Amino acid sequence: MSRWDGKTRGSLTGYKIFLFFIRHLGLGFAYTLLRIVTYYYYLFASGPRNILIQFYQNSFHFSKEKARKLARRNFYIFGQTLVDRAAFLLGKVDTFSHTFENEQYLVDIRNAGKGGILLSAHVGNWETAGNLLKGRITPTINIVMLDAEVESIKKFMQLSTGGPKFNVIPIKNDLSHIISIRNALISNEFVAIHADRYLDGAKFIEMEFLGKTARFPMGPFIIASKFDAPVTFVFATKDGTHSYHLSATEPITVRLKPEQIARQYVQELERKVRQYPEQWFNYYDFFNNG
Repeated sequence: MSRWDGKTRGSLTGYKIFLFFIRHLGLGFAYTLLRIVTYYYYLFASGPRNILIQFYQNSFHFSKEKARKLARRNFYIFGQTLVDRAAFLLGKVDTFSHTFENEQYLVDIRNAGKGGILLSAHVGNWETAGNLLKGRITPTINIVMLDAEVESIKKFMQLSTGGPKFNVIPIKNDLSHIISIRNALISNEFVAIHADRYLDGAKFIEMEFLGKTARFPMGPFIIASKFDAPVTFVFATKDGTHSYHLSATEPITVRLKPEQIARQYVQELERKVRQYPEQWFNYYDFFNNG
């Protein structure tokens, strides 16, 4: 798969099975089952596996053996983040702990009263960040995302768990999501946007990333530059069986051009990926978007 198509993978049966085990047998059992499931995917999902191995070899210059081990660990940790997401929605919040690097930056953004734009990426577990931030720093987190999940899975998760603990602002062709973002910022709410996946046909900006040229979506950086709200880069990475490390960068409080914000963002993203290479969850050829 050379391009991202905007869709989330996963089967309704798989969601049902893991929700059942988490609810009745606990996270430990779900993690054990996960080792079998993710090893199966590692063996037979050759496309994502090979792309991930090539990413580790070409970007980090790892040996093929080390790249394979890291790819297998990547599949397992990704599975854990999905299980953790379901556990959060089932109310098992007390099972998890977290540290927050530079939490005061988000407190300062809230106190400024202009709302805040949080740019993130598919590194670690962004939904966990939304669940942890809600009620801790701000009562409302809005996540801007493509509304392309399989409808039956969305309905089942909604009925089974009550749905996510944050608001979703779906990206629309009529640009109505821009109005929703504006209204959220006016209400002094946080708006989180992924800025790492370029969807074919959308505007993009080319930046150097891990020594190669990659395309990043222009939209998030245009939004960050147009609104009078502080901008920060946030990540939530798994740093233990039941623990997460959240981080935020010093807010950008002056108007910058989209290209300037993109440059700072890509530098921070590269730093995070080097720190947590096993939590790079982009399973397509990130450098082949042409």
